[in-house]
Amino acid sequence: MSEQYVLETRNLVKEFKGFVAVDDVNLKVQKGHIHALIGPNGAGKTTVFNLLTKFLIPTRGQILFKDQDITTMKSAAIARQGIVRSFQISAVFPHMTALENIRVALQTFEGTSFSFWKSGNSLHKLNQRCMELLDAVGLAEFANTTTVELAYGRKRALELATTLAMEPQLLLLDEPTQGMGSEDVDRVVELVRKAAEGRTVLMVEHNLSVVSKLCDRITVLAQGAVLTEGDYATVSGDPRVREVYMGSDGSGERGTTADNDQAEAAQ
Repeated sequence: MSEQYVLETRNLVKEFKGFVAVDDVNLKVQKGHIHALIGPNGAGKTTVFNLLTKFLIPTRGQILFKDQDITTMKSAAIARQGIVRSFQISAVFPHMTALENIRVALQTFEGTSFSFWKSGNSLHKLNQRCMELLDAVGLAEFANTTTVELAYGRKRALELATTLAMEPQLLLLDEPTQGMGSEDVDRVVELVRKAAEGRTVLMVEHNLSVVSKLCDRITVLAQGAVLTEGDYATVSGDPRVREVYMGSDGSGERGTTADNDQAEAAQ
């Protein structure tokens, strides 16, 4: 694999009891790029993400990260290698403050998350870095706010901050704008752009406006296989993409097969 590519999959296949959910996917993610996986519901996007982050084991094929074969590695091991995933739903501790959520992430990254015998004062050295991360996502003023009290868009921003606390080289974002109003979407677009500075991002995203603003390269999946790939102008102009992804109304919500929907739901 060339040094310009951070992540590569080779002939990646995932079968569920004979049903092929991911079918011979060859993906190359270039260093420093924001790369999007798009496709209709049930196209296999989340399955691919789960294979990349080792929540699922491939039936066949290889996954390479910086020329290292990580196909058989566990989730924790690839996180230590620098691959960190943000989930489709907000994944933060609701009854901790925003600052405490960041501090837990920092402790995990530094390997001190199980040092329960240490006094609270010994953890304050992490607070400066916590505040830097909160400020980076526009949440400094909410440092002492209990997470459950934050608006949905701010919870997603907090999740991004906890992900950045792990200092990822490759950041995997699973529908970062899902469920947001237009104001929050615009804010998260800028946060993702800022988070991408100095690192590589691979994201699943249904909102084509977000994809057009952010992404250097786009891979379109349909029925578990790669349909086409290119920049936004190339992909959006492909009639096959309009047919299988956008559907007749351009909403991007038309599914492919019920079987693939069931396979993704079963993960």
